[in-house]
Amino acid sequence: MREERVSLGTRLTEGILQLHGCLPLAYHRWWARRVAWFLGSVLHYRRDVVITNLSRSFPKKTYEEIQEIARRFYLHLATVFTEMVWFGACKGEKGRKRFVKSGIFRMTNPEEMNRILSVPNSTMILQCHTGNWELLGGIVQSSTNPPLKLDPAFMAVTYRPLASRMWDVIMQHNRLGLVRDQGFDGYLATDSVLRFVLANKDRQYTYFFITDQHPYTGNGAAQVTFMHQKTGTVTAAAHLACKLDMAVAYLRITEREEGGYDVTVVPVTDNAAGQDPVKIMEKYYKLLEEDLEKQPWNYLWSHKRWKVY
Repeated sequence: MREERVSLGTRLTEGILQLHGCLPLAYHRWWARRVAWFLGSVLHYRRDVVITNLSRSFPKKTYEEIQEIARRFYLHLATVFTEMVWFGACKGEKGRKRFVKSGIFRMTNPEEMNRILSVPNSTMILQCHTGNWELLGGIVQSSTNPPLKLDPAFMAVTYRPLASRMWDVIMQHNRLGLVRDQGFDGYLATDSVLRFVLANKDRQYTYFFITDQHPYTGNGAAQVTFMHQKTGTVTAAAHLACKLDMAVAYLRITEREEGGYDVTVVPVTDNAAGQDPVKIMEKYYKLLEEDLEKQPWNYLWSHKRWKVY
């Protein structure tokens, strides 16, 4: 991500957030419980969308069970937000030590991750809005024994730009503070992904794609079944993996009861050459469904995911 001139208001807002982020992680989680109560019980933030999504995704659960999942979802959402603020204060080498010491984001199978990264060509990591996706910038530090063979200079993360220029800049800095001083320059807006991948097709990159969002347009959208419902799905990552002979893996992020997240890489294929991109996405959604059955609150239920084109 290249440096750009930002407004004074952006710098002041970012500075206030970073000062707040310097407070202990326990403080931010204390605030998460208050924010969760406000979102769910006072503001009723997207309550209808949350209940509808949960009811359709878990048709065998009772109304009381759906209500309990919704309550825990609001706590999960608030925790994502407050931990994001904490993470924004993790900068440079000092921030990396703080992040590792907290144990907030831990890779459970670093040997398997390193094996996947060692296969020829690039690697496509498919992820979704589970766990705290805002902490992905710390994945290089998610294992120290053994350390991951992830070089920030050859990592690329896709994102959809926010409507607000100020918040778009703040979120870029917040998400990538741990790798900005290590040669990282692969924060890719959705409309620049193809150009970047093709320009670097002869280099061994690790690409991270959030792929649980519906297509931005209906043109050529593939239809899959996800949580008992038909929906259109983004297939760009799978298409690129198949065209450029990439390894494909799913990034599982589960929430620990005591706080923090376990990160597990699940191989989908060591070489996607010649495979059907839709079949790859179907495998991905099956893995995601398995995770949601175990931790149904651990997902971004406040957004509409199911759209048939």
